[in-house]
Amino acid sequence: MKALKFINKFRIILLLLIMFGFSAGSEAIGKSDDYAAARKNMVLYQIRHRGITNPDVLNAMESVFRHEFVPEAYKKKAYEDRPLPIGYGQTISQPYIVALMTRLLNVDKGSRVLEIGTGSGYQAAVLARIVKEVYTIEIVKPLHDCSNKLLKTLGYQNIQTLNADGYFGWSAHAPFDAIIVTCASDFIPPPLIDQLSPGGLMCIPVGPPFKVQHLVLIKKGKKGELSTKVITSVRFVPLTRKQSRKEE
Repeated sequence: MKALKFINKFRIILLLLIMFGFSAGSEAIGKSDDYAAARKNMVLYQIRHRGITNPDVLNAMESVFRHEFVPEAYKKKAYEDRPLPIGYGQTISQPYIVALMTRLLNVDKGSRVLEIGTGSGYQAAVLARIVKEVYTIEIVKPLHDCSNKLLKTLGYQNIQTLNADGYFGWSAHAPFDAIIVTCASDFIPPPLIDQLSPGGLMCIPVGPPFKVQHLVLIKKGKKGELSTKVITSVRFVPLTRKQSRKEE
């Protein structure tokens, strides 16, 4: 009798989990999704129609609620084809660029990725849907605190955040299978090259601040040799630096 009651109780719990779309890092838990149509259109017209067909990337872009990662005043514009301000002089990248950079990294469920420039946490959330672990660094402390809290609230357990100067990377968790830099630098920071695994890929905007930059894909060979490829022109906020190194 006790066993039967336990089985019935388990079935009820399982049914409730299915009804509410339970999954690790799921923004859908207990929430209505008023932006589902806008998100589907974003994936179809902004991303797929522009040549990105990787199913993992498309699924991640459709699964992550972009409107959760923008200020309240911009939620209705969250799925438009453009970057949006998130405060402190920073922006959340255009959806297509997020998808493009994610696809360029060629990551999978076993990958460990370092992100420089957490911002609102959106790019990290997209990556977390695909890879094993995401390590992300944000130099602006209020922005780091906000994104760290949001990512935890949304249930992302495979993302670790750090408030520090991203120029130095995160050596304690290196090497990384891929590195993504979401802010522009005049040159490729040497510490990031050192922390990239042999065979790994890095995607970074290279060029002067507040002007047109080049999105560059870097591959590190098995013997440490580097090859680079310019992908497209972009505009990113500059890589912000601290006067002294701060790393954990």
